[in-house]
Amino acid sequence: MKAVQVPEAHNMQIIDQELPKIQNSDEVLVKVKRVGICGSDMHIYHGTNPLATYPRVVGHEVAGEVVKVGSSVETLEIGDHVVIEPINYCGECYACRKGRPNVCEKLSVFGVHEDGGMREFIVLPEKQLHAVDKELAWDETVLAEPYTIGAQAVWRGGVEKGDTVLIQGCGPIGICILKLAKVAGAIVYMTDLSEERMAFAKESGADEVINAGTESVKERVLELTSNEGVNVVIDAVCLPATVELSIDLVSPAGNVVILGFDERPSAIPQLPITKKEITIVGSRLQTNQFGKVVSLLNSGKLTSGGLITHKFSLDEVQEAFTFVENNPDKVRKALIVFE
Repeated sequence: MKAVQVPEAHNMQIIDQELPKIQNSDEVLVKVKRVGICGSDMHIYHGTNPLATYPRVVGHEVAGEVVKVGSSVETLEIGDHVVIEPINYCGECYACRKGRPNVCEKLSVFGVHEDGGMREFIVLPEKQLHAVDKELAWDETVLAEPYTIGAQAVWRGGVEKGDTVLIQGCGPIGICILKLAKVAGAIVYMTDLSEERMAFAKESGADEVINAGTESVKERVLELTSNEGVNVVIDAVCLPATVELSIDLVSPAGNVVILGFDERPSAIPQLPITKKEITIVGSRLQTNQFGKVVSLLNSGKLTSGGLITHKFSLDEVQEAFTFVENNPDKVRKALIVFE
């Protein structure tokens, strides 16, 4: 079978691998149908993902069809359409015992620490696979994983009906957060530098969009919230300046959610944190969000709505990564199609 491997930074190749085999009774063989190209895949390709190891078969946004099941598999059968939960965890460390396996001390992420889904077939344990409605188009199904990132950020921010939420960044993850925040019943404002991305955010349900390059985000947010500030700020840009702005714009008793991996420090004074009693949290991957997201997909309450802009075949994978790299304002989500 064919697989897309990044042997080292700035190098990509299509290699031949043996078809994987079920070795344990709880495992499932899946024929891959779609793989989304994520920002983290691009970072692995560029050598800027501090957590990745090489060589690596990339891809963690994966949808496929079950073609074989192990003898103890109970929830899946041949022909089921599934999405991949891309985390493997120990179940014993403090984080796991607290119900937060996404930050397990021995966490292994599919496509980052171990070979991922950008190959024709994969074998994974039953617990990492979630069945979806077979009537859903593959292009809709494959978005489950990025939606769980949005669901996690909304959960970490404690977003409730009627809350005001500011999402910094109108990229693909920002849009996924927007969709889940609207499902929760929030009023959502978004910022970006790209007029095209902001226009799509408005089409996708944002109540207001703010161009951070041409107007004062602080002044506009205070105007929209009658000087209170927003109840939740979710930073999907995650530069030192946007983290600092998050603290400034959140309301008293509000929550700030940070998704980034930037290692540069932010200059944050203690006074507003204490004075407003702000809660500041990180959000990484997802915890138990797949069930909710699959239900929303199956019911039609979550739809792509133009989020997918480009599709490439497996043989065009180098072209796909180059196009995504060179056209950030044109690409919302690109897929590799396996047929």
